Amino acid sequence: MVSKLSSAEIVHFLLILLMILVPARLLGELCRRYKLPAIIGEIFAGIIVGPTLLGLFFPDLFKGIFLSAPHAFEAFDGIANIGIILLMFIAGFEVDLKQIRQNGKQAISISLTGILFPFAIGFASVWFLYQSHFANGFNNQLVTSLFFGTALSITALSVITKILLDLDILNTRIGNIVLTAAMVDDFLGWILFSVIIQLMNAGKQEVSFWKVSTVIVYAIFMLTAGRWLMHKLLAFAGKKNRPGRVLTVAVCLCLVSACITEGLGVRGVFGAFLVGVGINDSEYFTEKHKHVLHQFTINVLAPLFFASVGLRLNFIANFNLEVVVIIMIIACLAKLIGAGIGSALSGMTKNESIAVAFGMNARGSQEIVLGLLALQAKIINEPVFEGLVVMTVVTMIISGPIMKYYFLKEQSLKAPIGANIPDYLPSR
Repeated sequence: MVSKLSSAEIVHFLLILLMILVPARLLGELCRRYKLPAIIGEIFAGIIVGPTLLGLFFPDLFKGIFLSAPHAFEAFDGIANIGIILLMFIAGFEVDLKQIRQNGKQAISISLTGILFPFAIGFASVWFLYQSHFANGFNNQLVTSLFFGTALSITALSVITKILLDLDILNTRIGNIVLTAAMVDDFLGWILFSVIIQLMNAGKQEVSFWKVSTVIVYAIFMLTAGRWLMHKLLAFAGKKNRPGRVLTVAVCLCLVSACITEGLGVRGVFGAFLVGVGINDSEYFTEKHKHVLHQFTINVLAPLFFASVGLRLNFIANFNLEVVVIIMIIACLAKLIGAGIGSALSGMTKNESIAVAFGMNARGSQEIVLGLLALQAKIINEPVFEGLVVMTVVTMIISGPIMKYYFLKEQSLKAPIGANIPDYLPSR
């Protein structure tokens, strides 16, 4: 018989939602007011109402709300997981395959060096420091090293997009190249992570290259024939000009793909991401549909997930400053060197290369998602996950101002004395 929540458990479930959503939205809006990503405030909201602060100073209150009704918290956890699946679905909207094809040659040096350097440095650093700092319950040095190489390679596409918008250079030549490079980083990073999940599932047994190949084949299918099939389904749903039907079909496609990738041994967020990429340019899935889904996910569901990150861990009891510093140094140096070299090779000036490198160094929601999935799979331990969270927050804060400084510095060198600084890099 299917069990259901009792009346008291429903009250607890609603109370948990309120206790998390209200401070997450308030702190998220406060961060936006000061031109910081809302995810920072949402994570801190979880830290405040979680075991770190509320559990420390008011342990009885914390236990009464979050621990006294396990089924209620499980229901909340389910909502939070739906939130992250939809968040990665809309993250796929930002990957424009047409733009990647158009700017691919120009962005290739930035994207490749921006991936290869962090991957190689992250892998090597964790490999040599594994026993002293990164050993965990999973006890697989190779998988842990591969995970870090992948996690450090990904650029936060949403963060870099916001930075480019704030600088008013999104539609310039450099803006397009940087955005394309970030798209490639984002997409390849998820492909790599899907392979790592397969290696993790293999454990100490022989790696199933058949399963790894199946995941890659599925990704290729979703970006080719799968795109055509999804387009036809959306066209059928939109025949009578009913936006609700198109939105329903799109979300169902997202959930079906998430189920498929879970069945293939990869997390559902990867399948959701692929559907977002695949239907992004469909004429039947319009900007209006994207806007409706984006607003609900970003303002309601995603805050629940990111606040739950702070809710799951005690950031004081598990905090390890040495691990945080090591992760910060590895992550920033690897990405700055890789993206900086790639920018220089693509013909950018010194100031432009530095600006682009700091922009590509911005991390965001993807790193948090990857880190939490790795924590749940026991690829990493809690202090290491907290180090990834700190690194993500710091790079989100510093990337925009530094990128702006070096772009303005370059503009001042090119503009005549006393002249207004123009948009000096037109996209056409």
